[in-house]
Amino acid sequence: MLTAEQRAIVKSTVPLLESGGEALTTHFYQILLAEHPEVRPFFNQAHQANGDQPRALANGVLMYARHIDRLEQLGGLVSTIINKHVSLQIEPAHYPVVGACLLRAIREVLGAEIATDAVIAAWGAAYGQLADILIGAEEKIYADTAAAFGGWRGARAFRVVRKETESSEITSFYLQPQDGGALVDFVPGQFIGLRLVVGGQEIRRNYSLSAAPNGVDYRISVKREPGGVASNHLHDHVQVGDTLDLFPPAGDFVLAASDRPVVLISGGVGITPTLALLDQALQGIRPVHFIHCARNRHVHAFRAAIDTRAAQHPQLQRFYVYDEHAGTDHAPDAVGHLSSADLARWLPASKDMDAYFLGPKPFMRHVKQQLRDLGVPEAQTRYEFFGPASALD
Repeated sequence: MLTAEQRAIVKSTVPLLESGGEALTTHFYQILLAEHPEVRPFFNQAHQANGDQPRALANGVLMYARHIDRLEQLGGLVSTIINKHVSLQIEPAHYPVVGACLLRAIREVLGAEIATDAVIAAWGAAYGQLADILIGAEEKIYADTAAAFGGWRGARAFRVVRKETESSEITSFYLQPQDGGALVDFVPGQFIGLRLVVGGQEIRRNYSLSAAPNGVDYRISVKREPGGVASNHLHDHVQVGDTLDLFPPAGDFVLAASDRPVVLISGGVGITPTLALLDQALQGIRPVHFIHCARNRHVHAFRAAIDTRAAQHPQLQRFYVYDEHAGTDHAPDAVGHLSSADLARWLPASKDMDAYFLGPKPFMRHVKQQLRDLGVPEAQTRYEFFGPASALD
C-alpha cells in the first residue's frame, strides 16, 4: 500500500522527471524491448523511432506523479490507456515485467544518489497502485465483452471478405468471423486490435472501425504508411479469403449524450472513425457539421460516401479543405490549411456544440487552439490519438 511518505517522495521527484523524463523512458524501452522479447508485439517500432512512445509514457508518468493524491484529476487519460491495453490484450502478467524495467531505468538514469532505496520503494508502491487500478478495470472489460452476445476474449480468426481501395493511400478491409458465429456489437468511434505475423515476428496494432455496426462484419480502413510494417503488409499481402486474428472492440472516443450540434473535424486518415460517428449522429435530428482536411483529392477517402449522406440528410453540412488543388474537378471548399476564418463560418453560430477532432498531432494541436480561440468550451471538445496515449498541451 502506498503510504503518505511514499506519496510525498513520488511528488517530489516530478521536477526531476520533467527535466529528464523522456531520457528515462527511452532508456526504459531499451531495457524492456532488449530483455523481454515477449512484449515486443505490443509496441510500434515507428513510434519508438520518432519518440512518440517515450514521450507518451513520460507524459503519463508525470501526470500520475502530479496527481498521486487525487487520481480522478487524471481525467480521460486512464480510460484511454485502459482501452488501448484492452484492444491489444495486455494481461496482468505483463505488469510486473514493465514495473521492474521502469524502476531499473529510474535508478540507472537518475543515479543511486538521487534514486535512493527509499525513492525506488516509493515508485514501486506507486506503480503497484496504478497497475492494480488498470488490471482491475481491464479485467472487467475483458469479462463483460466475453459474456456479451457474439463476444470473445483473446484472438479470434476473421476472414477478409472484401478489400476495397478508398484513395491512393487508404484501403478498406471487410472482416467476418471465420467460425460463422455472432459478432459482438460496438459503439461508433471504437477500434479493434489486430494481430499479424510479418517476417516471422508477431505485431499488434489498433485500427478504427470505419463503418457503423451492422451485426455482419467489421470494416477497418488502413492508410499505407511509409515504412509501416503492418500497413504495408495489409496493403500488399492480405487478400480476400485470408484470415486475420482480431481482438474485441474497445475505445472511449464515442459521442456524448447531448442535444447540442455535433462537429466532426478530421485530417488525413483521421476520417476513419468519424464515419461511424457520423452515421450514428445522423440517426437523430441534431445538426451535424463535418469538416475534413486532406493534402489533395487523390488522398481524400470516402468523399463520395459523405456527399451521398449530405444529399440524404438536410441536417448535415460538410466542408472539405485541401492543401493543394488544381482545376475545378472535385473542388474543395477551401485550399490551404484550415483557417480560423473558415472554421468560424462552418461551426454552429452559437459555439454551443460537441466537437470531436482526429488526425496527425500537428493538425490536432492547430484545431484545438482554433476551437479555444473561437470560444468553444474545452469541456465540449474531444480528441483521439492514432498511436500511444499522450496530450496536446
